[in-house]
Amino acid sequence: MKQYLIYSVTIILLFTSCSGYEKLLKSTDYNLKYKKALEYYNQKEYVKSGNLFEQIQSFYRGTEKADTVDFLYAKSLYGQGDYILSGEYFKNFGESYQYSDFAEEANFLCAYCFYLTSPRPSLDQENTYNAIQAFQLFLIKYPNSSRKKDCLDLIAELKDKLVEKSFISAKLYFDLGEYKSSIIALNNSLNEYPDTKYREEMMFLVLKSKYLLATYSIPEKQKERYQNSVDEYYSFIAEFPKSIYIKEAEKMYDTSTKELKN
Repeated sequence: MKQYLIYSVTIILLFTSCSGYEKLLKSTDYNLKYKKALEYYNQKEYVKSGNLFEQIQSFYRGTEKADTVDFLYAKSLYGQGDYILSGEYFKNFGESYQYSDFAEEANFLCAYCFYLTSPRPSLDQENTYNAIQAFQLFLIKYPNSSRKKDCLDLIAELKDKLVEKSFISAKLYFDLGEYKSSIIALNNSLNEYPDTKYREEMMFLVLKSKYLLATYSIPEKQKERYQNSVDEYYSFIAEFPKSIYIKEAEKMYDTSTKELKN
């Protein structure tokens, strides 16, 4: 019996709450809507606060509360996990309210929304580039911001993702047996990201690509290509004399020199 009463009271309260919210949406009392939107926002009921802030935006435009309404609307979308739309609103806010007390946070969150929508390295990295650019722009605008370290750490993380993307794309040519394209792509990646953590593996793959290209070439081109393989071997061991790939590299070197003698 007690459980039934508790259940009934809960349903009534829920219905009353929803009914009050529905009435509020239809109300023309914008001051009340503003007050309730703040309450819902502080209670982390972001769907309700977002709907109310959206409704009152035009009413408060041009007033001293305009930036608060627009910013908290964007924050409500952010709280709902809609990072694409909230990021766009944060971007617009930063451009429209450059002197607002919320401007710094809005600019940071604009960049952070790009960061949150940056995909895994194997996919298109447009939002990764957008995030890096937005964080860099933030640091230019707010060089003394308390968020400076966070920005630098996030930029470094995003750049690591671009390095990994570059590595994956270049290695794909090698895996497909496209050794000419592999050599070009791997060298381009090494030139763009000389300090990459994949440098040893990538340089080894350049060597192996040149060796395999020579192996599968027509006889007329083998001499030149085996020589390229030998030259690449010297470059590789000069930088990584104790590489984990050293035994395989030496085998390729030995075969290449024998072929050149023949």
